[in-house]
Amino acid sequence: MGKGQKTAITPTRQEDYPEWYQQVIIAAELAENSPVRGCMVIKPWGYAIWENIQRELDKMFKATGHQNAYFPLFIPLSFLEKEAEHVEGFAKECAVVTHHRLEVGPDGRLVPGGKLDEPLVVRPTSETIIGAMFSKWVQSYRDLPLLINQWANIVRWEMRTRMFLRTTEFLWQEGHTVHETRDDAWAETIRMLGVYADFAENFAAIPVIRGEKTPGERFPGANNTFCIEAMMQDRKALQAGTSHYLGQSFARASEIQFSSRTGELEYAHTTSWGVSTRLIGALIMTHSDDDGLVLPPKIAPLHVVILPVLRGEDQDKDVLEYCRRLETEIGKQEFAGRPIAVQIDASEKRGGEKTWGWIKKGVPIRIEIGMREFTEDKVFYGRRDKGPKDRKAVPREEFVFIVPQILEEIQQGLFDRAKDFRRAHTLRFDTKDKFIKFFTPKNTEKPEIHGGFASAHWCGKPECEAWPTENLKVTIRCIPLDAEEENGKCIICGAPSKKRVIFAKAY
Repeated sequence: MGKGQKTAITPTRQEDYPEWYQQVIIAAELAENSPVRGCMVIKPWGYAIWENIQRELDKMFKATGHQNAYFPLFIPLSFLEKEAEHVEGFAKECAVVTHHRLEVGPDGRLVPGGKLDEPLVVRPTSETIIGAMFSKWVQSYRDLPLLINQWANIVRWEMRTRMFLRTTEFLWQEGHTVHETRDDAWAETIRMLGVYADFAENFAAIPVIRGEKTPGERFPGANNTFCIEAMMQDRKALQAGTSHYLGQSFARASEIQFSSRTGELEYAHTTSWGVSTRLIGALIMTHSDDDGLVLPPKIAPLHVVILPVLRGEDQDKDVLEYCRRLETEIGKQEFAGRPIAVQIDASEKRGGEKTWGWIKKGVPIRIEIGMREFTEDKVFYGRRDKGPKDRKAVPREEFVFIVPQILEEIQQGLFDRAKDFRRAHTLRFDTKDKFIKFFTPKNTEKPEIHGGFASAHWCGKPECEAWPTENLKVTIRCIPLDAEEENGKCIICGAPSKKRVIFAKAY
């Protein structure tokens, strides 16, 4: 941290939230922009977080009967054209391959050659190509349900990009399932929404609202889209996962038919659902502070870092041996079903540089060991969920015993803090004037944090959904699944309404 600098990250969240977000990514060495416009390079620390997300979600998918497979990156253009609403929804974001080789042109430069008979779309999502395969795999009701997931990359041609939140290429998983009946497919859609909510809250420590998207916000071609919505520290919403009931539209487009129990040929009911590396953006914006990244222990690549305080003296070997012993003892402990990840940083960086480097990376626990700790058989440690100067010494044996407890306290504390923040910035509105004021910045010349989640009635008319978007850049994030019926009036037009929805500015 620079001399006279009060925080490790500048600007702070309050000063310039978008730039703070970018600086946290840089300081934590999560990712950086690539030479390809709109794409990012995910660095080892950022990818290790993604691997932990993958590992936990993959276990959850397999526990619910799903199997992993892989499908082509390239999709024939004609496949997308089979489902009209689907192709219309993704047309502007598609990258298209039209040639299959390069040739040397008259000026000596490489030019495309070998024009394809049919253009290939670089997958923006895989419903159509997977549907083509499912039509071969499904013949009878005995083949159902078919529960498939794939981990893959996706390309959507974005004009305005931001690392982890919206990039031209990103990583994700997409589940695709086929069912005999509507009820079975509907149950799958809701079940996978529950899996996402479980992961978000119990692993990523991000409180979410489960809800259904309005018709205007549905996945192109879906009958119903469900989502989990989270509040970031700038009070904007972030869609952290979606689950779609596709009905029979994609089955008809791909000819996914099966012989029913009565011997008749029927179209199947399908679902799809997905989360992406956007979850890393959600982690950053939910938990991090003005000193850098803050990671929930269940997602952190490293739980504990040990920092030897070395003086260039003979006694250094005693300190290092003590650190290695401590590393072994901590590594034998478990947290959240896996061994505690612990590492000694004996690099030649200066002490302050090392300490702040790990603070900015968000490691939950950091330990400093010098001659005093060696002599007194103690551990001097700090927690990432507390201030950098909030540290204390405890006997080594006691510390080794309580490490899992400390990690659990950090995990739960981050969730509670985020939930309290969301609760404090979720307000109910019944008048349009107060609703407008809630989402209007006080200072239009300088970006500032304002607004939050507005719980208000909506009549269901498209024009009343469009008005906040056009005038306030506010959208209906979801219709909460736990929303109780109550008589009210639409916040926009005053027409009768039976339920409240969540309005917010969003990423």
